[in-house]
Amino acid sequence: MLLTGATGTVGHAIARALVRRGRPVRALVRDPDAARACVPDGVELAPGDVTDAASVGRALAGCTAVYHASGLPEQWLPDERTFTRVNVDGTRHLVEAALALRVASFVYTSTIDVFPMEPGVPFDERRLDPAPKATAYERSKQEADRLVTAAVERGLPARFVHPSGVFGPAPRTTGVNAFLVGLVRGEVPMLLPGGMPIVFADDVAEVHVLAEERAPVGARFIASDAYRTLREIAEAVVATRGRGKVPPVLPVWVARVVAAAGETVSGFTKKPPLLPRGQLHFLGLHAVPSARRAQDELGWRPTPFVDALRETLASFGLLDG
Repeated sequence: MLLTGATGTVGHAIARALVRRGRPVRALVRDPDAARACVPDGVELAPGDVTDAASVGRALAGCTAVYHASGLPEQWLPDERTFTRVNVDGTRHLVEAALALRVASFVYTSTIDVFPMEPGVPFDERRLDPAPKATAYERSKQEADRLVTAAVERGLPARFVHPSGVFGPAPRTTGVNAFLVGLVRGEVPMLLPGGMPIVFADDVAEVHVLAEERAPVGARFIASDAYRTLREIAEAVVATRGRGKVPPVLPVWVARVVAAAGETVSGFTKKPPLLPRGQLHFLGLHAVPSARRAQDELGWRPTPFVDALRETLASFGLLDG
């Protein structure tokens, strides 16, 4: 099978889950030499990029399944068209190649951002948000999701997985992992207001594999554990390590001023803002996704947060002993 995103948090966990099951895995990677140290042993590396349709076609030759987990999760880029090029066009290349080769299964890593959200109100997979979302990242994921949905009508045997904020052992510290590492290293002087739903990477990978094995074509599954404020996450990190200090929470109005000013400056410098407005917006949503369908139909059970956090911190060498 072909896996994209194998050097990312979700894709790396999927690769490990598939290798544990004895499944042959071929990973599409931009730099095979650099990727070798980032993927599990036994994974075949195919040079290429999702933005290059020809390389996607070459990598997919001989494969009967696709796990498409690559994408740009950033909330800000100097050129917003990059989100479309990677998240949308890259997905289109995978979809068209998979249709041409008539693969037996296609598992797509979407996001909870494609669903409508009301602060504090639980939501599930039954309805996609028809309105454009607030950030270029979210809009690109909406467009990519619609593209895969339309391809199902053309015969693509796709299943959809919608993770919330993912953390866990990974080759790089990005997203929630970067926040955890920053807390331990004392690089987070103040916490942002709000919080987010989070989920362990290994659990997200399990939903992907179970969806391929057990779900009907077109099925969607949210992969999420629970909503936690950033303060609650910081408190759990301190408790897990047995030492450290929980930073104070930045007032909402200050965070908004910093975000607005930072993006204005970034428009000139082309460097990432200290606090992207999209990130602040998401943290303030109090999004509460329900993973009941994955639990009921796939038999999925998330790892207890304390155990998942301990394993994550240990994987980055951040626990004593």
